[in-house]
Amino acid sequence: MRKFFQKTKADLKFRTAGPGQKLSEPSRPPRESPKAAAAAPRPRQGPTDEAQMAAAAALARMEGRPKARLPSSQEAIRSQVRKELRAEAAAAERGPDAEEGDTGPPAEDGAAALSVSGIYFICPLTGELVPRDRKEQHLREAIQSYFSVDPVAASIMEIHTFNKDRERLRVGLETMAKYLDNICLHPEEEKYRKIKLQNKVFQERISCLEGTHRFFQAVGFETKTLPIPGQEGTEQFYVLREEALAQLEQLRQHKEQLLGSEPVRARLDRQCCVFKPSPAATTFQLPPDFYNLTAEELRREQRLRTEAVEKASMLRTKAMREKEEQREMRKYNYTLLRVRFPDGYLLQGTFYARESVSELYSFVREALRDDWLPFELLGPGGLRLTDENLAFNECGLVPSALLTLAWDEALMADIQAGAEEQPESPLKPELLARVQTLS
Repeated sequence: MRKFFQKTKADLKFRTAGPGQKLSEPSRPPRESPKAAAAAPRPRQGPTDEAQMAAAAALARMEGRPKARLPSSQEAIRSQVRKELRAEAAAAERGPDAEEGDTGPPAEDGAAALSVSGIYFICPLTGELVPRDRKEQHLREAIQSYFSVDPVAASIMEIHTFNKDRERLRVGLETMAKYLDNICLHPEEEKYRKIKLQNKVFQERISCLEGTHRFFQAVGFETKTLPIPGQEGTEQFYVLREEALAQLEQLRQHKEQLLGSEPVRARLDRQCCVFKPSPAATTFQLPPDFYNLTAEELRREQRLRTEAVEKASMLRTKAMREKEEQREMRKYNYTLLRVRFPDGYLLQGTFYARESVSELYSFVREALRDDWLPFELLGPGGLRLTDENLAFNECGLVPSALLTLAWDEALMADIQAGAEEQPESPLKPELLARVQTLS
């Protein structure tokens, strides 16, 4: 510091010139070294007024998110299942794990920046909205609750829903149906009314499947320990009760129900929403639910692709590049799509990446005031999506994309010429009532 003042004093003295003398250029103060500048702490700035307003608006949208509407079919089943689940939830609240029962959308930090908070499903048994990571558990709880209502139907749901190996399931169902057919065809023969549990065929084809034992018990079989004819010792058998034997027609119906049922599948919630015209229409911030890979694996993949992009582009043929692009597309399970209408309004929905383009056309039609109006959808770059059988991942519309809706110009001109007053938007009023603003 002393050296700095001495130098400044010398500069001032040097600049003091007499008559006829020229003033010299003032000496500049010494520059601070880059290391010192970098080490100097900078004052931390708080969020701007605009950022605070955007955050408040995002929180308000999350709090005002509409509840999922319950489907109307099978209402009696759903009502009973909901009743059972509520009873279990009330009992769980008295325990230490009560908070685990919350199935609503998570209120995580930073969720306001996401285009959608996550992937959600609608349970076909309860009508409840459940997040992706609780879907399987919720289905199990719902089916388990239905055992008190209809144990036969519940056991069939369990068999078809939780046995993922479809070929093994097919073989097991055929064997179970054969057991029941033998009883119906030969009700007077006792040997057909008994099933040895340690039988090799029963063990390899039926016992290994989830829910099969509960089915046999539900249709009227009971477990008995019986002696082995001609041998010492006993073995366990399923034996059909006499009251069940007297209702062979019902047993046939149970067999047909077993063979004709389908897995209970939760329906993907589209999370349909409408946004006002916005320059941020092409901006997407997706949660990890949209990807097959973990966040760390995605970062690693991106880093490796970035490092090798130039070399790969030079060495690979066009066919090889297209094959690689398709492989990349298969990494996505879901896709978030926005459709921009001619008036700028945006319709957004969530889809499986493997769903066909026809599902998007149906989604748009369901949102229109007049679903008969012809239109076409244009992908990025103005590409016309004319083949509705193609999947979104085959069209490159994953994990997100902005599409444009175009009306049939000739028909719209006729409509506008003949109509006295045109509505402000072609979308349904109930959707416009919940219109949001993209942040």
